[in-house]
Amino acid sequence: MKFFVDTADIADIRSLAETGLLDGVTTNPTLIAKSGRKILDVIAEICAVVPGPVSAEVAATDYDGIMREAKVLRAIAANVTIKVPLTPDGLRACKALSSDGAMVNVTLCFSAAQALLAAKAGATFISPFVGRLDDIGYDGMELISDIVQIYDNYPALTTEVLVASVRNPMHVIAAAKIGAHVATLPPAVLRSLYAHPLTDKGLATFMADWAKTGQTIA
Repeated sequence: MKFFVDTADIADIRSLAETGLLDGVTTNPTLIAKSGRKILDVIAEICAVVPGPVSAEVAATDYDGIMREAKVLRAIAANVTIKVPLTPDGLRACKALSSDGAMVNVTLCFSAAQALLAAKAGATFISPFVGRLDDIGYDGMELISDIVQIYDNYPALTTEVLVASVRNPMHVIAAAKIGAHVATLPPAVLRSLYAHPLTDKGLATFMADWAKTGQTIA
């Protein structure tokens, strides 16, 4: 499974990129607004730090507007992924952009039928929002399972399932067991994957025992 971080905070992105475990970045209008910076500057800086896909979302909702904004965003760097809404105009733009060689992330997916349409439109990534489904009493992971099964039935479909709205490590593990290709995580959730009390306890014991030897390695 590939790990993307869901943020526009460049400090967090730099820190996580230094681990070597970060495969890409996703942003959205809300995250850009939180950064307090211009979107073109933010995306350019992220693309300079992370060589993998960097999702930049259009603000337009009509086809012509989406295509105009996509042209501007694509000019920033080769690893920009155009993020479009799962609407008729968004899917039409997805088809046009993917046919022109652009990476496209179709966002705000809440049904398997929507995911199938996005794949037919040539999406590079489909972003089902599991946490938001859980919030309203649905099982977000059931949607991931349905999409993975449908895509697996048709090898010609190359769209990757990018699990979004991830709230905790269990979402990550469940998605990985199902076979989702990517999870995009808030920085805090990504860092929480390291944590386990037995790891901390075991390391403390090893260090205490090592100190008793009086040795150094280097």
